[in-house]
Amino acid sequence: MSNKNVVALLMLALGLLLAGTEMTGAQSVGVCYGRNGNNLPSQAEVIELFKANSIGRMRIYDPDQATLQALRGSNIELILGVPNDNLQALTDASMASNWVQNNVAAFSSDVKIKYIAVGNEVPPGDAKAPYVLPAMQNIQNALASANLQGQIKVSTAVKSDLLSEGSYPPSNGAFSDTASQFINPIISFLVNNGSPLLANIYPYFSYTGNMQSIDLAYALFTSPGVVVTDGAYQYQNLFDALVDTLYSALERAGGSSLAIVVSESGWPSEGGTAASLDNAGTYYANLISHVNQGTPKKAGQAIEAYLFAMFDENLKDAGFEQHFGLFTPSKQPKYQLTFP
Repeated sequence: MSNKNVVALLMLALGLLLAGTEMTGAQSVGVCYGRNGNNLPSQAEVIELFKANSIGRMRIYDPDQATLQALRGSNIELILGVPNDNLQALTDASMASNWVQNNVAAFSSDVKIKYIAVGNEVPPGDAKAPYVLPAMQNIQNALASANLQGQIKVSTAVKSDLLSEGSYPPSNGAFSDTASQFINPIISFLVNNGSPLLANIYPYFSYTGNMQSIDLAYALFTSPGVVVTDGAYQYQNLFDALVDTLYSALERAGGSSLAIVVSESGWPSEGGTAASLDNAGTYYANLISHVNQGTPKKAGQAIEAYLFAMFDENLKDAGFEQHFGLFTPSKQPKYQLTFP
């Protein structure tokens, strides 16, 4: 074989390898599908909309049977939520077993359930907080009984407000004393089971809550240069800083082996400060293009992230909460976004 042919084959192999790498990273972006509206398309139509837009991952907030049925054979990876109101019931092992049988095992052959989010943003001081870990343990045990523990990971979704006020710059990230009592046993569970922590990361709320110190461009991924230098790490956007602050807190709490899955991140298009179609479109597009790069602490490690949310939901609280959708309820795109 001539040298020219060898070079050509090597270039082809490299191209295929890079294409494979690109495809793997490209699948890191999903979309949250909430149903808190009275004008939304049917579940079957929604799954078709995901497929038509090449959105390969979805998060849902309860085991809605019509959604799970529509997902059969779709190849869409799923975060399946346990609603906060169900947590107490699932501290009973038999109830957890029934929940897994009816909502997970019954669909596991042709629905790609990847994670179960046991509770969403349960505050550490909330009456439901003591139920989160026992429910997670019971769901984990039920998965093991169904021989699904290697296929599906159990976690819970948390907010950034578990961090202490002194969590700046990112290397100073630590959980508050109140949060530590809640999150530390959960971190131990995640470490022991090889599960990631699900985290809802919103630069929008950090920006609107501290506009005197945070520049809009930093929140929208449009800063022309480094904004925060933290030892060896340099931050050009707020999203990375928030994720790495949480990584620092996990390291301090014995969770240095854990990965973070960004289970929600979004920007509203109206109804609040800095809420506009332009800002929201900029945020979503830049987040999609950014996640393959990883954060400064985890450079080159693609971030699995879920955009919030698929639709504007008119039954949510009036104001910006109703305007996080990537699509209108009539299935029209609000932004020109490309899902790789």
